Amino acid sequence: MDAAALSGGFANPAIDSARVFREVLQAMARPGRIARISGVGPPPGLSPAAAAVLLTLADDTTPVHLAGPCDTAIIRDYLRFHTGAPVAARGRAAFAIGPWEALVPIIDYPFGSDEYPDHAATLIVEMPALAATGARLTGPGIRDEAYLSLPEIAPFRENRRLFPRGLDFIFTSGDAIAALPRTTIVGAR
Repeated sequence: MDAAALSGGFANPAIDSARVFREVLQAMARPGRIARISGVGPPPGLSPAAAAVLLTLADDTTPVHLAGPCDTAIIRDYLRFHTGAPVAARGRAAFAIGPWEALVPIIDYPFGSDEYPDHAATLIVEMPALAATGARLTGPGIRDEAYLSLPEIAPFRENRRLFPRGLDFIFTSGDAIAALPRTTIVGAR
């Protein structure tokens, strides 16, 4: 195991993970809202926001799929050391992380079932930037409308049609985070 994988976790795991968990909940409750999270120093190829989300939500019972440039030995070691989470194939993942191009097609991930919609995956999409522009968002948690710079629109519209099944999305860029739960209606601006 690379020694660099052993560092970069939360300084105070209980307090820091509670703070990040609260931000993730707020992001899911307020789709399109961009917040900042920090407190970790991940290895190259993983943004601080994405690492903080993984260190907060992943554990030894949550298989994680590492896609594209996020699938490196040092990121595997970092994930294993700090969370114990097993690395998994797309079809068995509770979480998947990578840039959009490496995560698609989204049909490869667990969408849950009508009886157990909570068995669906959450995709952590590493973005070059996050901005409150682009796709128009409406639905639960949004007063009138919100906007978020999504990589494309069609997959998110199709995902919404599957409700109550479907994927949830967390977008990260540097220390920025935003979310798009499956309940959100996505339209063009």
